[in-house]
Amino acid sequence: MTRNAILQLLAEVERGTLSPEAASARLASLPFEDLGHTRVDHHRSLRSGLPEVIYAAGKTPHQVVEIFTALAADGVDVLATRADAATADAVIANFPSANYNHAARTLTLKQSSSLELRGHIAVLCAGTSDLSVAEEAAITAETFHTRVTRLYDVGVAGLHRLLAVREQLSSANAIIVCAGMEGALPSVVGGLVGVPVIAVPTSVGYGASFGGTSALLGMLNSCSPNVTVVNIDNGFGAAYTAVLIARAAAV
Repeated sequence: MTRNAILQLLAEVERGTLSPEAASARLASLPFEDLGHTRVDHHRSLRSGLPEVIYAAGKTPHQVVEIFTALAADGVDVLATRADAATADAVIANFPSANYNHAARTLTLKQSSSLELRGHIAVLCAGTSDLSVAEEAAITAETFHTRVTRLYDVGVAGLHRLLAVREQLSSANAIIVCAGMEGALPSVVGGLVGVPVIAVPTSVGYGASFGGTSALLGMLNSCSPNVTVVNIDNGFGAAYTAVLIARAAAV
């Protein structure tokens, strides 16, 4: 349950339009709800400002549906990452208004009435092969009501492509850069902008890329001091942090 939802609940009790008993029933699932296989953290929004997100990989479709249902009942916007087609089918069967992005492997359910966007994030990827990770980042940020500018296929093999979108980078509060191979793009972007750059190494490349390890090490050794790095293929983690940065900058 979000902070605004609790404040609205208390206001209804104060106005007499909702009984204390009914309000208590709505709060009964705080701070978490035990589903047997999962303890759903309904208190997450109050602590961090963002609701819990479902990591669907390793869970059965039935488990994801139960967690999805519990979060949806709380009234928050629901996001599940790393969802396969079988899981997506199971969730959409129960929530027809949910959306599945096959490239990003994300499931989203928008429930909030607010249309206000807080902050601006640019999401870049070096090549089309990095697009799935970039889309996971972009959809995560959009689910949490952040404006997103997508700038794809702007890798260092053709720097003119990056320079052509330089102006679009200038208005972002934070920038996410997804790249595989040698992972050089975040350093170049970091040298062009004055905002935090979150580098995401991707598991894209030939044998010596070692599943993204080469890109990870290259990014960790970046000479651009505004570059920080998340784990390999972790578009979600990059977006979560970028959203918090963008929100703080937009205040």
